[in-house]
Amino acid sequence: MKRAERGFDVVKAGHIEFLVTDLAEARKFYAETLGFVVTESDRTHVYLRGLEDRHHHCLMLTKSDTPGVGHFAFRVTDESELRAVEKMVKGRGWYSRWVDPGEESGQGRALMVEDGFGFPVEFYARMAPEEWLLQKYQDYRGAKVMRLDHFNIMLPDVASAYDWYVGGLGFGCTEITETEGRRPDLWAAWLRRKHTCHDIALTTGKGPRVHHAGFTVSDRASIMDAADLLAASRYLKSMERGPGRHGVSNAFFLYLRDPDGNRIELYTGDYISADPDWVPIRWKLNDPRRQTFWGAPTPKSWFNEAMMVRSPRNGEFRKILAPKIRDRPDYLLSVR
Repeated sequence: MKRAERGFDVVKAGHIEFLVTDLAEARKFYAETLGFVVTESDRTHVYLRGLEDRHHHCLMLTKSDTPGVGHFAFRVTDESELRAVEKMVKGRGWYSRWVDPGEESGQGRALMVEDGFGFPVEFYARMAPEEWLLQKYQDYRGAKVMRLDHFNIMLPDVASAYDWYVGGLGFGCTEITETEGRRPDLWAAWLRRKHTCHDIALTTGKGPRVHHAGFTVSDRASIMDAADLLAASRYLKSMERGPGRHGVSNAFFLYLRDPDGNRIELYTGDYISADPDWVPIRWKLNDPRRQTFWGAPTPKSWFNEAMMVRSPRNGEFRKILAPKIRDRPDYLLSVR
C-alpha cells in the first residue's frame, strides 16, 4: 500500500444523489416518515438535509427511470483543492468535468470525476448555508436524522481503491478486514477524513456499486423509535437488517430500503479517531462479530444487492464486474 502522494484537504463525506422512479413516494419515505428536512424541491429533484446540517443538502433525490446512485460527493476546503484534484485525476487519465454553480441546486462550482474504479465522485467546496435546526426540538420527527455520516461502496479490487483514497486523497484508515491465511488479502477498509470511524468504507464485492449511505441519528432510542414508526406506517418490508450493533465501528444500526430499493443505514454510537498514532483495528473475514457484534445472521439481500452507479460520461449505468477475491466469509459461502 502506497504512502500519500499528496494529502488533499478533503473535509468529509458531503452528500449523495439517489435516483428514484417515483419522486412523490420517495419524498413521503424520507421526509414525511423518516423526518429528513426538505430544503428545496422541483419537478425532478428533492433536496434534503438533517437537523444538524448547516448547508443546503446531504441527500439529493432525482427522478429517473431506473433507481441507483447518480453520484456521491466529498467537500474540500476551497477551490484550490478542486484544481489540485483535477490535476491528479488528469494525470491518471480519468474522466472529469467542471460542474457550474447552480447546476446542482445550492452548490457552488464542483468537479465531477469518474474514478478508475467506475464511481461517479463529485468534489465541491461551497454550498449555500441553511438554518441549523439542532435545537429546534419542536421540529424533530421520524428517525430524527442529524447528518450524513458515510458511504459504503462495493468493488472488485479494494486494495487499489485503498491506494487512491489513502495515497492520493490523504484519507486515514481506522479499521480493516482481511482474509485468513499467512498472506492475507485486504478485504475491506474503513477510511476517514473527519475524526470518526469513517467517511467511506471500501468492501469487496461485485461492482462498482454503492451498498449504502449511512446517516447519523442522535441515539439508540431514535433507531428504535424509527423502527416502530416504520412498522406502524406500513413500511415493514423496508426494514432489511437490525436493529443491532456492528463490531466494526461499534455503531448501533438499522438498514432500510426505500420504495425503489435504495439502501440507507441509520447509524449512531461510533467513536473518535483523532489521535495521530491511531493504529487500524484488524478483523478477520471469518469473525462473525465483525458485521454484527452479537452474531445475528445477515439477510441474503444485504450481501447480494446494492445500488448501480450512473456514469457521468454518458448517463449509462456501469457494467458490474466480479470481485478479484471471494466476496464473503466461509460461514456465508452458501448465501447467494
